[in-house]
Formats: sequence, C-alpha cells, structure tokens
Amino acid sequence: MLPLKDTQPTKTFPFITILLILANSLIFFDVYSNAQSSVSPSQYLASFYYKYGFVPSRLFPLNNPSTLLTFITSLFLHGSFMHLAGNMLFLWIFGNNVEDYFGHLYFTIFYLISGIFATFFQTFTMGLSSNVPIIGASGAIAGIMGAYFLLYPRSRIKTLIFIVFFITLVDIPAPVYLLIWLLMQLYEGFTSFGAASGVAFFAHIGGFLFGYLYTLILRKSKKTYYV
Repeated sequence: MLPLKDTQPTKTFPFITILLILANSLIFFDVYSNAQSSVSPSQYLASFYYKYGFVPSRLFPLNNPSTLLTFITSLFLHGSFMHLAGNMLFLWIFGNNVEDYFGHLYFTIFYLISGIFATFFQTFTMGLSSNVPIIGASGAIAGIMGAYFLLYPRSRIKTLIFIVFFITLVDIPAPVYLLIWLLMQLYEGFTSFGAASGVAFFAHIGGFLFGYLYTLILRKSKKTYYV
C-alpha cells in the first residue's frame, strides 16, 4: 500500500516539514556523492554510518557527547535512495498536518524526541552489545503517524494498491491505514526478531506508540501550541 496524499487540509504553511525533507535529501546526496568519489564507496559509507549513526554498544557510559549527538545525526541518514524517498513521502503526507496542530517549534521538538525514543526502543530489542548502526528518519516519522492517528480520524489516505498485476487507487480512512501499517510493523518485527532484517521495525513501533501517547496526554491537558 503506497500512500499518495491525504484529504486533511492545513491552515499554516508547513515550512518545518519542508525543511526536514530538504535537510534529509541534501545530506543523503552529499554523503553518497562523497562516497562515490572515494576509493571504496562501500567502506566509506560503512565508516560514515558507524560514526554518525547510533550504535547501541556505544550507549554506555553516558559521558560521551559525540555518542549522545548520534541520537540526532542518525535521524538524518539513509541507506539508499528508496529508503530516503519512502520516508520523505510519509513525512510529507502526515507531517504537514501534525505541524499544523503543534505549531512549528513544538513540532520540531516532537519530531526529534519521537526519533530519540524510537531509537531507544530499537536499541533495547537489538541488545546493548550490537555494533550495527541505527539510521533513518522513520522512527521520528512513526511518531508523527501516531499523532496523526489520534488527531485526524476523519481524514482519508489516497492509496495505491498493488495486487499481483492489478493496480488500483482507493481512499482508505486514515485510522484504518495507520492501523494496518502498525500491524504490519508488529508482524515483521516479531517474525524477524533476532534476525538481521536490515529494517528497524521496533523503532517504527516505538515511535508510533510515543507519538500517540504524547498526543493523547497533550489533548487531555487541553493545550495546543502554536509557534
């Protein structure tokens, strides 16, 4: 199921969402450009991801600023163009409306905290001895999706459906689409638990749960931030 757009209008211009998309894209193309001009592109990328991605085995002790900084830098790294394109599509579809609700400043903070929580969630499922870098914006975007699930129950997602050779476009209620997405992450996460799948499914799950619960608490406090 490939989402193309949602039907929820916005009242403000989503410049933080656009800036995040630009930042992620520029960093990706810069990293890959430098890798292609190096002697060994694959070695360059592996070294770069290990340095700026979040590596669970480096978490403790918590006295290394460069390690703590990778909680943020890892959110702006992507392993392939398809990894980047998929994440940026989801960020655009769901991010502009959540930014509209939170306001620009608090949306930025929410995005980063969602990503950090998602990384923690993935870390403790991988184990603190893992040397595999965690990279990608999907945990932070999953937080946005969790917020969207609660905030816009009447929205619909225009979705491209692929069934073997049959392709069709359908409008799916946003809660249904997001629930299916979450169930897919749970299925993939638990069926590949302990295996090197290459996808941080538990970061997606953790980010989504954080975004939903944070927004639920915010709504119960009856506060909305516009900055």
